[in-house]
Amino acid sequence: MNQLLIHNPATGALITQVAADDGASVAAKAERARAAQPAWQATPLAERKACITRFRTAIVAQLETLAALMTSETGKPITMSRNELNGLLGRIDFFLKEVAAQLQTETVFNEGGMTEQIEHLPLGVVVNISAWNYPWFVGGNVYIAALLTGNAVLYKPSEYAALTGMAMARLLHEAGVPTDIFITVIGDGAVGAALLEQRIDGLFFTGSYATGAKIAQTLGPRMVKLQLELGGKDPTYVTDDADPRVAAESLADGAMYNAGQGCCSVERIYVHERIHDAFVAALVQAVQSFKVGDPMLDDTYLGPLTRAQQIEVLDAQVADARAKGAALLCGGARLHGPGNWYAPTVLSGVNHTMELMREESFGPIVGIQKVSGDAEAVQLMNDTRYGLTAGVFTPDEARAKALLAQIHSGSVYWNCCDRVSPRLPWSGRGDSGIGLTLSTHGIQTFTRHKAWHLRQA
Repeated sequence: MNQLLIHNPATGALITQVAADDGASVAAKAERARAAQPAWQATPLAERKACITRFRTAIVAQLETLAALMTSETGKPITMSRNELNGLLGRIDFFLKEVAAQLQTETVFNEGGMTEQIEHLPLGVVVNISAWNYPWFVGGNVYIAALLTGNAVLYKPSEYAALTGMAMARLLHEAGVPTDIFITVIGDGAVGAALLEQRIDGLFFTGSYATGAKIAQTLGPRMVKLQLELGGKDPTYVTDDADPRVAAESLADGAMYNAGQGCCSVERIYVHERIHDAFVAALVQAVQSFKVGDPMLDDTYLGPLTRAQQIEVLDAQVADARAKGAALLCGGARLHGPGNWYAPTVLSGVNHTMELMREESFGPIVGIQKVSGDAEAVQLMNDTRYGLTAGVFTPDEARAKALLAQIHSGSVYWNCCDRVSPRLPWSGRGDSGIGLTLSTHGIQTFTRHKAWHLRQA
């Protein structure tokens, strides 16, 4: 049987190896899920909710162990791992509270002996190919709503968060979710490709645009429901009336949290020329205050990159920007020693000829560009293939809303950044993907609508 090797990104040391799937085992798991799904759909919603409630209770009870496991295989600082698990609890609560209303059959017309109703049924068997940067958030956004609405789930955690994915399955099964209703599929991209060959009713993927495009090409002719979250190149504009220090401290965190490994991490900052220099100085000061170190320590802010390959991407972006005239203000190179460490990096004097301002970085790096005013800022913020999030810092609410109304992105922020809410849909435009999760709409995305036309005889 194939083996997946799991390494600690902070040290490079081998943690363990686990059995990986192949084409035959993936097919067998898909058949099991298909056979089991009708019984789960027929299970009363109250029982499905009870399973997820017990799952939530187990997360709380085992939070420290789960956080340490996630940190060991992803390099995420332990305080951020705890934050992710605690944050997941609110999302679970939201799904539990709202799911019944979203599954309620709607009577939309009843007149003259004719009744029209809309029924909400589960898709069936859904595949969730998840991400390593926020495995509990990204996975939970999908499989919790999918399970509550009566679907079977084939869950492929990232190979960089496989142990965490296996822990999710253990807790779900202990909570009462049948073993054939939530099934983990372990392995790399080849295993993900094998999942696409199965008879499935929905595919929910979080990852790169390149992989998402291949998935769409593969499944498009089969008319399988797709939800693709494909990252971003998220911009923020700091206006001339903003407090440069307050904005800088918020955006430093927005750019560097989890070593910048977030699809909604701030990757482009545009600053009005009147406060540019003060903002840049404050941002560099904030970034340089972040402690880089052992991710298992409570006072560590910046841990290693999860994937060693990303160091080459960051090096190339820095070299390209500097060659084209950008000023390197701090960082700009990998840190010495074992593991996947990269120094927090800030560049100013950037522009859109540079890869840094056009292609996703997914690391602790950010570029700052001076702008002359609102019109230029809006034009540059929209000059991208992506459209996930964007923000504006200004004390003027009307100005912020007028600016954000012009920005092509799924989520917009006023005086905040890098924020996700279970009450709001999580979606993107352009190369940031299609479909959505979260909100009541993100519950219904795991259902299909059946129209009933009922005439009394």
